[in-house]
Amino acid sequence: MIITVTLNPSLDRTFDTERLLVGEVNRALRTHLDAGGKGINVSRALQQNGIATVAVFPIGGADGPVLVSELERHGVPAHPVPIAGAIRSNVTITVPDGGTTKVNAPGPRIDDDEQARILAAVDEHLRPGTTCVIAAGSLPEGVPTSILSRLAALAAAHHVPFALDTSDAPLAAAVRAGGLAVVKPNEHELAELVGRELHTVGDVRDAAREVVALGTEAVLVSLGAHGALLVTAEACWWAGGDPIVPVSTVGAGDSTLAGYVAADGRAPSERLRTAVAWGRAAVQLPGTEMPRPEQIDLAAVTVVEEPNPSLTLKEL
Repeated sequence: MIITVTLNPSLDRTFDTERLLVGEVNRALRTHLDAGGKGINVSRALQQNGIATVAVFPIGGADGPVLVSELERHGVPAHPVPIAGAIRSNVTITVPDGGTTKVNAPGPRIDDDEQARILAAVDEHLRPGTTCVIAAGSLPEGVPTSILSRLAALAAAHHVPFALDTSDAPLAAAVRAGGLAVVKPNEHELAELVGRELHTVGDVRDAAREVVALGTEAVLVSLGAHGALLVTAEACWWAGGDPIVPVSTVGAGDSTLAGYVAADGRAPSERLRTAVAWGRAAVQLPGTEMPRPEQIDLAAVTVVEEPNPSLTLKEL
């Protein structure tokens, strides 16, 4: 069982257009409605591939029941925690060349009592057989960054690894607190975290090692079209494949993290291969649709141990 925690869930509305003209009337060719939020996307990807999961998240407002019904429709186990505020609705506009424009709402205020109920919901599912707790996405208004270290401590009390995918101040605070099994920034988030630009494989590796030194076991750095790097204290691996034309990049990073945790118990290189294969499959699907097993091609992913540190990221 893998528990995901999404503190800022959303109902995602995606509009596929022929082109996007700012300031003009744009007409959609197709629309998609998905239960969203990074942790929820991870649970959706895991469920699509037959891996036991439960999604824990706050719920409130008119879009709350719609989000829950979307998860029910797809058979994704959920533990919604009622709150007074309304969850957000995010909008994505896609164009045929894979370009994606997102407008994300800020989300609700979640008070101390509601935060405590979310933590209690996670604790309820922490039992023998739980293999990972994943917190993913932004923090809504009123939620302190310390909630991530509280989640990490809760998982640690049950001897369960804790994975994190967030950014900005919450990422920095969680990394300083330590106790993370894996953290999944992209190269821009990692650069902001260490306070310098990252141009080469060596730059990313060294920055990731700084994170590891603070108490994180592994750093999974997504590089978009250029694959991903997995860095531990002892080694570094790169994985990627032939160029593909994306349909939608929304949720691809969440699918990548899902693939990584799904491959628990395998060698680090194979966990990375699985992560990248799941991410590559996701970008070829519309909206925030998550890939099924037959859409994931492990053989299309190349893994290189100790890649040349002088290579620029664009050369990967």
